[in-house]
Amino acid sequence: MKQEPLQTNPANIDTLNKDVLIFYKLIVLYMLNRAAFPITKAQVADFILEKEYMDFFTLQQVFAELSASEMISTKSIRNRTHLAITEEGRETLYLFQNRISSSTREKIDAFFRENAMEMRNEVSILADYYKSTSGEYEAHLTASERNIRLVDITLSVPDAETASAICDNWQKKNQAIYQHLIEQLF
Repeated sequence: MKQEPLQTNPANIDTLNKDVLIFYKLIVLYMLNRAAFPITKAQVADFILEKEYMDFFTLQQVFAELSASEMISTKSIRNRTHLAITEEGRETLYLFQNRISSSTREKIDAFFRENAMEMRNEVSILADYYKSTSGEYEAHLTASERNIRLVDITLSVPDAETASAICDNWQKKNQAIYQHLIEQLF
């Protein structure tokens, strides 16, 4: 008996693709909800790409759609994009969280247990610069812990290169600088 070739129904493929995309969005929402601090696109991508849940381009589509539907908020600071779940994202996650398998949730939870301190440190030290109305450049440096701002410094400098160098050095030397300030001021 001759076997007929499988007929693919485009409507079934579209439904499957939508279901898979919903699953991917729920993974991102679960991660953002799980984090007790803002996390970066790169941090989310590291986990998702390492576990091979989706490819880079699909992940970018997921970020864009979640942002467009206001389920996540994004904030760019220098070369990092920080993500946070919105109230609408939390409500959506609550309604559909049963679509995320317990093994996937366990992997995400384990990722946060193992990497939370490093991830928190990565987003709690911020540095950015901009051109002020006076024509100078201002390097804005902050260090936070548990949503409490420990240091907030703005330095005016003559050019963008110096401001950029200050921001780079803040990322590398913030602990020593903070310690020096404490020693000198107390």
